[in-house]
Amino acid sequence: MTDIDRDRLAAAAAAIDAPDVVIACSQHGERMVATGGTAAGRDPATVAAARYEIGSASKTFTGLLLAQLSRRHVVKLSDPVTWYLPPRRAHARRDAIALFHLVTHTSGLPRLPPDLFRRGLPHWFTNPYAGYTTEQLVDAFTSTRPVGRPGTRWRYSNFGVAMLGTALTEATGTPFEPLLTEEILSPLGLKDTALTPQPGDATGHGYRGRRPTPAFDAGIFAAAGAVRATADDLLTYLETHLDPDRVPALSEALRFVQRTAVRRGLRKQHHHSLCWFVHEYDDGPVFFHAGATPGQEAFVGFRPATGTAVVVLGTRRYRYGSSLQQQAYALLI
Repeated sequence: MTDIDRDRLAAAAAAIDAPDVVIACSQHGERMVATGGTAAGRDPATVAAARYEIGSASKTFTGLLLAQLSRRHVVKLSDPVTWYLPPRRAHARRDAIALFHLVTHTSGLPRLPPDLFRRGLPHWFTNPYAGYTTEQLVDAFTSTRPVGRPGTRWRYSNFGVAMLGTALTEATGTPFEPLLTEEILSPLGLKDTALTPQPGDATGHGYRGRRPTPAFDAGIFAAAGAVRATADDLLTYLETHLDPDRVPALSEALRFVQRTAVRRGLRKQHHHSLCWFVHEYDDGPVFFHAGATPGQEAFVGFRPATGTAVVVLGTRRYRYGSSLQQQAYALLI
C-alpha cells in the first residue's frame, strides 16, 4: 500500500510552479489537503476552497453521463450519432460513428474541427472555443471525413466529445449543463461543481504565471472541458468510484465506466475505460485523467487497490515540462 502523509503532499505542492496549487488526497476515506504556489500573500483556506477549471478531465463526467443515460435506456452506446442530428449529407464512415466511438476517441474524427483555428484565432490563447456554435460544429462534422473505419483507431478528439454532448442534448431535449447537473452532479452531492464561471472561481494565468487569463468559456465544447470544481467536490467524485454503493442511483454506471473499453498500442498495452485512462499494475488498475485550459491545469485519479484518490489543481497554463501531472501520478503509485 502507498502511504501518503501531509509532509509528502506539502512537498509535492512546493514542487509545482503555479501561482496557486491545491493537492487533495483521500485514502480509505481519510482526507488531506495541501496548498502552495508562487503567489505572495494568498490565504491557504481561500486557495483550497476555490473552484478550479479542470479542462479535459471534464470528459470523465461526460462518460459517466453517457453510462447513466445508457443504463436508463435513454440512449444506447451503439446508437449512431447521426440519429440525433438534423438530416445531412450521407457518408458511410460518418454514419457508422456511434456514441461509444465518440466517448472513447475511436470515431476517426480529428482533435478539433478543421475550421476552429480560423474562427478562434483572435482569442486562441484565452477562449478559442467561445462563439463557436452548434450549427458550425455540426457543419464541421458533416464536412469532415473520419480517418479509417470507426472503432479501428484511437485518436484523441475534443471534436468527438463535443459531438457527443450535442447528441445527448438532442436525445434528451435538455441543454448540457442542466442535463449533467440533474443526472450526475446532484446525485453525487457536488454542490460546488458547475460548467459556467461563478464568484469564487480561481483565476488562471498564462505560460509565465504572471498574467491573469479570463475565465474559460468552453461554449459548445462543454462536454469536452467545461467543468470547474473545488478540490473537495472532486475528491467526493473520485471516492464514489472507489465505493459506488454509496450512491445507489449511480452505482451501476460508476462500475461500468471502470471496465476496459478500448485497448491500443503495441501488444494492446494501453487501456481506456469509457472515460478514464487506465494503467495496469500487479495489484490492479490506476484510473486517471488530466486536463488544461488556457490558464489552469488539473489531474484527477484513483487506485482501488490502495483506496487512494488524488486531485491536483494549479492556476498556470500547461507548458512542456510542467511537473503537475508527474507529481500527481507519483502520489497514486
